[in-house]
Amino acid sequence: AGLMSNQRTVIPYVGTISEQLKPGSLIVIRGHVPSDVDRFQVDLQHGSSLKPRADVVFHFNPRFKRTNCIVCNTLTNEKWGWEEITYDMPFQKEKSFEIVIMVLKNKFQVAVNGKHTLLYAHRIDPEKIDTLGIYGKVNIHSIGFSFSSDLQSTETSTLGLAEISRENVSINFSMNQHLPFEARLNSPMGPGRTIVIKGEVHTNAKSFNVDLVAGKSKDIALHLNPRLNIKAFVRNSFLHDAWGEEERNITCFPFSPGMYFEMIVYCDVREFKVAVNGVHSLEYKHRFKELGNVDTLVVDGDIHLLDVRSW
Repeated sequence: AGLMSNQRTVIPYVGTISEQLKPGSLIVIRGHVPSDVDRFQVDLQHGSSLKPRADVVFHFNPRFKRTNCIVCNTLTNEKWGWEEITYDMPFQKEKSFEIVIMVLKNKFQVAVNGKHTLLYAHRIDPEKIDTLGIYGKVNIHSIGFSFSSDLQSTETSTLGLAEISRENVSINFSMNQHLPFEARLNSPMGPGRTIVIKGEVHTNAKSFNVDLVAGKSKDIALHLNPRLNIKAFVRNSFLHDAWGEEERNITCFPFSPGMYFEMIVYCDVREFKVAVNGVHSLEYKHRFKELGNVDTLVVDGDIHLLDVRSW
């Protein structure tokens, strides 16, 4: 990971990106929105020429006049394409921000302050990007890059989730798995065990589920069921042939149609902890106490499953 950090980056900032942005690469920009802001922009450019103006592969442009919105676009041969506008505005005047731009195979995925913000389908090959430009009224504190060759790389830390060495990885299907996906865990569940599920939510997804199952009794110790159609993250257990009481409380529903996600399920002594894209989402107190009998993972629903690991 390359990191360029200083207290005040001079705006306009135009900097060379040292490596090619391949799927899995991240750009992290931290800064602060001044009180007199009208707009600012982050441009992923092909070159830095002013005349003729360099192509802008991805133009990310928060605007604060009249309606608050983020305008995204692409500039080719000095011509702008069609604007894609996001009205759900994560930036606020006089507030700090962290922008994470993730490069995926067919799109950019942007999160602001740990919350999924937008997707932007590639119009120009992102491997053409070699320059980062930041313009407008904004204070920038740091700019960081994490260059990753592919999403199934052995670092599960694509989003800074966990540092693990190769030896610890046990299940690792680099895959395009057919659902329902079912696998035996290499060793049964217990405190300290972790499972990572990487996938992409279908664009018209209604729901999906991740279940930790005791194979012998068919009890479901943990049923995680994000329902995108109603933005509810339902949790439950299926014990002695019956569902228990649903848990639904959550500060922020973390999934969105079309988004790439990495979900971490960590088994603690008293509860499971779940994080999505590096942000803690929920805890679930153990109802099924014989954790050692939990030996199977089941994934099903409206997602494209990319990778499953456990250690």
